Amino acid sequence: MTSRAKSRRTAAAWGAAAVCVLALAGCSQKAAAEGAARTGTEAKAGDRPTPTASRTHSAPKPLPELAGARLNIAEGQTVGVGMPISVTFSHPVPVARRGVVERRLRVSTDVEGSWSWVRDRNLLDGQRVDFRPHTYWKPGTKVTVGVGSSLTRHFTVGRSLVATVDVRTHVMKVVENGSTRTVPITAGAPGMDTWNGTMVVSDKAPKVFMNSRSVGYGDAYAGYYYYAVHLTASGTYLHQNPKADTYAGRQNVTHGCVGLADDGTAKRFYDQVIPGDVVTVVGSKDTVAPGNGYGDWNVDWDDWRAGSALR
Repeated sequence: MTSRAKSRRTAAAWGAAAVCVLALAGCSQKAAAEGAARTGTEAKAGDRPTPTASRTHSAPKPLPELAGARLNIAEGQTVGVGMPISVTFSHPVPVARRGVVERRLRVSTDVEGSWSWVRDRNLLDGQRVDFRPHTYWKPGTKVTVGVGSSLTRHFTVGRSLVATVDVRTHVMKVVENGSTRTVPITAGAPGMDTWNGTMVVSDKAPKVFMNSRSVGYGDAYAGYYYYAVHLTASGTYLHQNPKADTYAGRQNVTHGCVGLADDGTAKRFYDQVIPGDVVTVVGSKDTVAPGNGYGDWNVDWDDWRAGSALR
């Protein structure tokens, strides 16, 4: 759904009746308690009773495309303001069937948003569709998501945290609920530039084994890096890097990740962020693709809406 009117209708449908099919882009059943059987007209005195057929409203037939569908947000999770809702499928959904699938998807909240089919870096075309609002989620927003009639999740948008990494000044500005602090960083060296554009934290781990062969840099490095905040599917992290002790705030020397010093700086940022928080890199070169992690915010709103099969 792409308008506030549709969002309000969606929210009303969720509260109307349990017989309404859970879906993220519209309810195909009447959202009313008509599931009980009805009898025929009242019999007149002396008339012989005649049987009448009851009427029930059955749920729509399950779509085969939704079998095995997965959601990127866990039940009850609290996420950052940039987190898109991402549904992935076990097999590609043909173009002709994408509108049918979208109609079985629902986001229940009062927000202007839209679905858009995204070519995931690690999947085939037609295996991923994402929902995002026109602008970042409002902190405190509660959202219910349904995929068909069998998969439902509820999540909450937490406080706002947006970090902006300027590779030219070697500084990251972190804005949390209006409070700002600056952090020295080192980014990708020339020829190994950090992705430009907006990325969304997908997950984080206290340590991650990183091997330069996986990103085409030969034997440059292989080992554990600590306080790793995951930004792209291609392997971009914001993490502790011993080189940052010398070069943070001065020079870009990494293989594409954003490095923070091991004097407590990296751990502090790691402890601060949650999945869905926003990290925007400015002053670099190539912009991260929408399907390389959650690069959805790099698509302007009109183009994002045009990626829906229901436009």
